[in-house]
Amino acid sequence: MENKTAVERPFTAASFQAYLNEGKLMGSRNRATGEVFTPPRPIDPGTQGEEMEWVELSGRGTLVAFTSVYIGPSAMVAAGYDRTKPYVAGIVALEEGPRISAQILGVDAKQPDLAWIGQPLRATFIERGEGEKQRAYLAFEPVE
Repeated sequence: MENKTAVERPFTAASFQAYLNEGKLMGSRNRATGEVFTPPRPIDPGTQGEEMEWVELSGRGTLVAFTSVYIGPSAMVAAGYDRTKPYVAGIVALEEGPRISAQILGVDAKQPDLAWIGQPLRATFIERGEGEKQRAYLAFEPVE
């Protein structure tokens, strides 16, 4: 994992979103211990170390938990999901260590299957909204 960012940004939700909008899954890494966090944070909660740096993550991971969502937040309802068209939300263990929640694509939310646990996934980005309200959302899909 190499720091591939040209511009240093604060470790905030807004910076994380800006990177998603650029098609990058970023985390913060403690320079002393090498531990990686995503979403990024400015302080390592284990050591209270503040020597953090941005790191671009591979986007590869494994599904460790999931649920089918039939009644979602307003952003997902606006995206077309509802009781008749559910979506899958999951927790992905990234190759670099941290876990992150995201929408899981390429699976049937109406027929969840425990066999999905352990499935290799890769990150993808979903564009939603228009104009100034357009933003990218993190999702994962099965590796083919």
